[in-house]
Amino acid sequence: MSDSPGKLKLGALVALVVGSMIGGGIFSLPQNMAASAGVGAVLIGWAITAVGMLTLAFVFQTLANRKPDLDGGVYAYAKAGFGDYMGFSSAWGYWISAWLGNVGYFVLLFSTLGYFFPVFGEGNTPAAVIGASVLLWAVHFLVLRGIKEAAFINLVTTVAKVVPLALFALICLFAFRLDIFTADIWAVGTPELGSVMDQVRNMMLVTVWVFIGIEGASIFSSRAEKRADVGKATVIGFVTVLLFLVLVNVLSLGVMTQPELAKLQNPSMAAVLEHVVGHWGAVLISVGLIISLLGALLSWVLLCAEIMFAAAKDHTMPEFLRRENANQVPANALWLTNAMVQIFLVITLFSNSTYLSLIYLATSMILVPYLWSAAYAVLLAWRSETYEQALAERKKDLIIGGIALLYAIWLLYAGGVKYLLLSALLYAPGAILFAKAKHEMGQPIFTSLEKLIFAAVVIGALVAAYGLYDGFLTL
Repeated sequence: MSDSPGKLKLGALVALVVGSMIGGGIFSLPQNMAASAGVGAVLIGWAITAVGMLTLAFVFQTLANRKPDLDGGVYAYAKAGFGDYMGFSSAWGYWISAWLGNVGYFVLLFSTLGYFFPVFGEGNTPAAVIGASVLLWAVHFLVLRGIKEAAFINLVTTVAKVVPLALFALICLFAFRLDIFTADIWAVGTPELGSVMDQVRNMMLVTVWVFIGIEGASIFSSRAEKRADVGKATVIGFVTVLLFLVLVNVLSLGVMTQPELAKLQNPSMAAVLEHVVGHWGAVLISVGLIISLLGALLSWVLLCAEIMFAAAKDHTMPEFLRRENANQVPANALWLTNAMVQIFLVITLFSNSTYLSLIYLATSMILVPYLWSAAYAVLLAWRSETYEQALAERKKDLIIGGIALLYAIWLLYAGGVKYLLLSALLYAPGAILFAKAKHEMGQPIFTSLEKLIFAAVVIGALVAAYGLYDGFLTL
């Protein structure tokens, strides 16, 4: 990259973090949460999530400052700490999670447009898939024109999407009723939700989904004007988004009861505001969501291409993904990404995969890269690497990294065996690209430990494939 002209300033980096975190998730939050938990469990879940995600944000901030030579965030940390195959798997898992999330966004976008044009239905009708495909390639050619231009458009859409969210919070604050909020705190009246522990576990995957993007700034670290801005952007973005998420979720529970919220169609924020102010509330939120999704699609298309490009630059991915066009955009990585989105858009026609099932799968794919980043932060502090002159900081970072690591392990548990197996099915084929990259470097493919890890992934993938065929696993 040339110096200063194409570099991203702090504002653009914060917008990338906020823009990629506020996508469609927040607009469906009232229903998604009420469907899995009562008020009490929601509050406990948010407390755990806030601590866990804050420690992860600090992990990304610490690693950006302590390892300024590592570009590409999540995947570079896994590679530096745990070897080439783990680094590759992190990049591969992150990439799949990002474009699967985009498929989910397209489904939600056209299901929202279905509010105005019934032909789009739930977002997976033939008309919706054709519309999504046209939009996908329009975004594709926009990004090919340049990362900096796309980042500017992302900044504009980020501002545009925050306005309806702030309005929603303000209106619901005045409509909030404590008697509705406290009516059935532990959801005793809805036994199908299970114990409080079950409720907390079930809502956790939704909370992770709405925070994915927290690492957005670290992925673009090589394009940042100042390295220190990467960590700052991560923490500023996180705090802003956390505030909005908790306000939207908690205020909704004081406007409508948990069973009422659970029955709403998504985007449920629209129905909540309609309940308070009438029809224009639903229109405002739907328009806000459409702008928000368009912006998030842009952020995630950028992130998808960037992670493949960064991994190809240091030979973790094959050579062909390193090619940039005249505008310094990783063109081949972009073509591969959007081809996969297109294939999956067509699949949504034949499988009844809804927004939520796509989201759960995308979330489970990203848990592994998060786990390795936290583990790498612990490893650095444990070995005192880069802490020679800062022993007090070492202790603090060891504790923060430890909490982030425990949180990442808890998330894998919360996701459950089904999504772990389905993830293995998507991780296994990546070895073809890994082998190609190793072949180009004239190196053996796996170390002995990596052979064992790969064998475990293949076994998981075979079980998942049989499960889908036999019907005991479903997408």
